[in-house]
This record gives sequence, structure tokens and C-alpha cells, in this order.
Amino acid sequence: MSSDDSRLYLGAMTGTSVDGLDLALVEFVGGTIKLIAQNTFPLPSALRETLLRLGQGIGDNLDAFGEADAALGRFMGETACGFIASQGLTAQAVRAIGSHGQTVRHRPNNRNAFTLQIGDPNRIAELTGVATVADFRRRDLAAGGQGAPLAPGFHAALFGDSRERRIVLNIGGISNITRLGTPLLGFDTGPGNALMDPWCAKHQGAAFDEGGAWAATGQVDEPLLASLLNDPYLTQAPPKSTGREHYNLNWLNERLEPGLRSEDVQRTLLEMTAASIANAIANWAPEAERIIVCGGGRLNTLLMQRLAALAKAAVDGADEHGWDGNAIEAAAFAWLAHQRLNSTPANVPSVTGASGPRVIGAIYAP
Repeated sequence: MSSDDSRLYLGAMTGTSVDGLDLALVEFVGGTIKLIAQNTFPLPSALRETLLRLGQGIGDNLDAFGEADAALGRFMGETACGFIASQGLTAQAVRAIGSHGQTVRHRPNNRNAFTLQIGDPNRIAELTGVATVADFRRRDLAAGGQGAPLAPGFHAALFGDSRERRIVLNIGGISNITRLGTPLLGFDTGPGNALMDPWCAKHQGAAFDEGGAWAATGQVDEPLLASLLNDPYLTQAPPKSTGREHYNLNWLNERLEPGLRSEDVQRTLLEMTAASIANAIANWAPEAERIIVCGGGRLNTLLMQRLAALAKAAVDGADEHGWDGNAIEAAAFAWLAHQRLNSTPANVPSVTGASGPRVIGAIYAP
């Protein structure tokens, strides 16, 4: 089978948590979308630390930016090669790789709005021998949109159901929702793991709080919670998007009072995450009957319990609806690559605020 005839696409996503490279192999046949294989590959620790620093504007310089762009592109290309081979496939069996890249800056509201994703797609195409589609966000931005989120069209294709009013919630570093229906609505609600993970790493030496177990040992500090929820972004009307350049430990430290126990801060951050999501749904999708959750945050048991308690809707994991919740965001970029190679608009103006539908993504030939 030549790559031009292939129905297989590979999606690649690192995300704001920067906890690993998600790869999802997806098959498109007619109107059906089938997940063939998925895996997550840890990033080299030095590269991860560099990406985290760049995403927060720490130590910005062109050399660091350029080297990280090349290093991430090489890692993605080499990892994709191994993943394709592990499925018993050759490069010719995959029509394209859709690569989100790692966002290191997102400023959609400036006069000269911009967004930057790194992970050199030239290197991915060179190493894999597979056409690579990347740079998905900037065309939407040029059309007056936020450039984010881009997954709602894919969420609608996967989970749309005329019998039920649904929301798809992705909890990664940043949380975002898609309100399925007409018109489609989607936006970043605020932090997901972007505050909890670095606080846990600082005080527990662990990359994340597994299951919310550490947070469960603490108590919500009500004054701190009120201060966190007072952030203007949370009440801003969509379309809107945000990232780690806003929600980070510097933002948190500005709101901390002396003497707070670290576990109480963690518990409060978890409550703020659940409450900000529930508030966004109450404000912008109060009719929702079901929330389908994907992303790493769905594995935080306490967070899911608090979300279920605060939201006025049933809460399910995407896994209960036939899709691996770890694969959906990467699979979305396989879908976006499929849309690009078929010259089909893939942004959703009602989501991003763009002036119209656009064919998004740049193609890097193998």
C-alpha cells in the first residue's frame, strides 16, 4: 500500500503538562474513525525541564529556543519511527503525521497576536520518511481567531449524539471543554494539572499527585481558594485560550499567604481546578447532561469526585465511551492532518472566533 492510498495517520502530542509524547495511530474509513494503537513515551528529563522553562518565559533566548526546537523534533521523529515499526508497519503505510508541537508561548490577544509551537517538523519528516503536518494554529490566528482549542471538531466527530447534550472535557496541563451541539463551543476553562503538578514536584519530588492521594491529606483553604478563583481569566467570555505562561508557580506564589501547609495548598489547587471547570460549564453550557473526560486529569480520583459533586451532569471517562482517554488529543492531530491532506477546513469559528473556516496546517514533504 502506498502512502497516498493509506488510511492510517499518526497523531503526535506533548501538551501543556509536558509529561510525555503521546502517539496515536488512527484509521479513517469513510465516516468512521478507529484507534489502532496508542502509547506515551517519557520525554528526556533535560529536554522536559527546558520545555517547562521556555513555556513559562524563564531563561528565554534564541539559542535555547532553537536547540529545543531541534531536540524535540529529533525525539519525536525517532520515537515515531520506533512506534511505526512496533506495529509491523513501514513508513509507506502511514499517509501523514499530524504534529501539534510543544507550545512555548501563546499570546492570542495582543495587537500582533502570536502563538509558538516547537518540535521541528522538518526533522520529523526527514527521520520518518512520512509527510508531516504541523503549524496548525497560526492560520486560525491570522483569521482573527484564538488559534485554540483545535480539538472540538474532532470531539464532535467522536462523541456527538443528538439524543443527549454532552460536553467533552480534556484535563491536561490546561483544562478545556467542548460543548457538543449547534453551534459548537469550546474554550480553555483554566488550569488542569498546570498548578498541581509543579507544586507536587516541588514539595513531594513526584511529577504528579497520583490519584490525588497527597491532596486528600490536606484541607481546602477557603481564603486561598477565593483568591485563586478571583482570577479575571476565569470569568472572561469565550472565545478564549490560555496556557502555562499564565498559570504557573509564579502566578500561585503571588497569591500565597505565609504559613500554609503544602498539602493544604495542593488540596486547594485541586478544588480550584474542579470549581473553575464546573463554573465554566454552569455559565456557558448549563444544559449539559453528560461530561466525557479525557486527558491525564481523569486519572486523579479525587479531582473526578469533586468535579462530579460540583457539576450538574453525569461525569464519565472517555474510556467508558470506547476511546482510550490518553489517546484523544493525539488522535485529534491525526484527524487534523487528515483534514489538511484532504483540503478540508478544520478550525471551528464558533470556537476560536476566527472570521471563517480555514484549511489549517503546513505540509512538510518526506
